[in-house]
Amino acid sequence: MEKARSGAGEDARAELRVALPLGRVEREALRAGDRLLLSGRMITARDQAHRRLVEMLEKGEPTPVRLEGETIYYAGPSPAPAGKVAGSVGPTTASRMDPFTPRLAAEGVAAFIGKGPRSAETRRALREHGSLYLVGVGGAAALLGSRVRSIRPVAFPELGPEAIYELEVEDFPVIVGYDLVGGDVFSHLEGP
Repeated sequence: MEKARSGAGEDARAELRVALPLGRVEREALRAGDRLLLSGRMITARDQAHRRLVEMLEKGEPTPVRLEGETIYYAGPSPAPAGKVAGSVGPTTASRMDPFTPRLAAEGVAAFIGKGPRSAETRRALREHGSLYLVGVGGAAALLGSRVRSIRPVAFPELGPEAIYELEVEDFPVIVGYDLVGGDVFSHLEGP
């Protein structure tokens, strides 16, 4: 990890440039609220892909993608406009994946990227299995798509935008939402 320059004042948190895949030592060093610029390979998966992956795991079948050490981005890429590598790639509301996340975290997924808070059960599972929850920037899908250097479908192509895609990203902005020691950027949303 290396600090990236931010044009903000002295009080602003530095952005950290982080290479994917995220190792355990790197995940342990990150804290809720840290701003990251991710570079490397990740996969996308939304509701239907999550359902299929969990069904395969429950049946003891091999999954079409390796889950251990993976970063899963809750997104369904839109088609690329002419002359572009990728179209919009905005984060999906993460709570929709809560029924599946504990099982995938148990398989060693390093990080999940989405938007919005997660259930208490999901937060426990993330900490228990050493998985981070990273928050993507909602409403900036075109900007996020501009950070994609390559994209290709890798599983369940019949699902269209809900298929699993492999993305190669550069300086992809996220915030650590839940860290491995219980830090939570959404804690202000909970009642007394």
